[in-house]
Amino acid sequence: MKKTGIAIMVLLGAAGVVFGQEAAPEAAALTTENATLWQLIKTGGITMIPLGILSFAMVTFIVQNFFSLREKTLLHTEMLPELLEMMLSKKVRHALIYCRKHPSMFTNTFAAGLERCMKGEVSFDKVHEAVEEASVEQMTQLMKPIDYLSIIGATSPMLGLLGTVMGMIKAFQTMGTQGMGKPEVLAGNIGEALITTATGLIIAIPAMAFFFYFKKRFDKTLATLGRNLSYLFDALETGEKPLTFMDVEALEQMGDE
Repeated sequence: MKKTGIAIMVLLGAAGVVFGQEAAPEAAALTTENATLWQLIKTGGITMIPLGILSFAMVTFIVQNFFSLREKTLLHTEMLPELLEMMLSKKVRHALIYCRKHPSMFTNTFAAGLERCMKGEVSFDKVHEAVEEASVEQMTQLMKPIDYLSIIGATSPMLGLLGTVMGMIKAFQTMGTQGMGKPEVLAGNIGEALITTATGLIIAIPAMAFFFYFKKRFDKTLATLGRNLSYLFDALETGEKPLTFMDVEALEQMGDE
């Protein structure tokens, strides 16, 4: 891993040198009629390298979150009826083994509470504490890829601003050494400043949008997780099936009684 990291850093450094050497003549020759996407990227200068890395990272985390934060993957609601029957039958050990064989956010959190039910007299206050601790641990782990999008959204405009400052410095240096006699060179420096700013915003806007989208989606999943776990531990404590899992006829009979 260390050798791979060093190799990547060397390649990025070499790319930066080549990038910087090629950017100047390309910027000078750039016009609105013949500009291609690659020419615009090279006009942005060396700052476009970290911005490009952030753009790939953003796409990677977005795709990862779409797959890893699905409710079906995290909650496994299809397991709920079977686990509920185990709780009604007081089969705590069987439920714990079942959770260990099917790891997920739901089963891992549920198993943390079941472990407290295996030692003598059950204290449901301690069970709820164990469940809360496990849920926080699971949440921290799953929130990392979401938080990375927030970091990308905050960092990209800063890098774009850095490129803007570098481009404006070059523009003033050009004006100081060559005057206004070569407007095409001055235009290239200003183009570098504007392109990096635009690129930073293009990366930051979708990164922040998806950050809030995934965060709200994950918060909803956590709320559903807490509700499902409450059903199971209430069934274990009372020995009665929660009303949510009763059909209409059973509820009507309860009302008649």
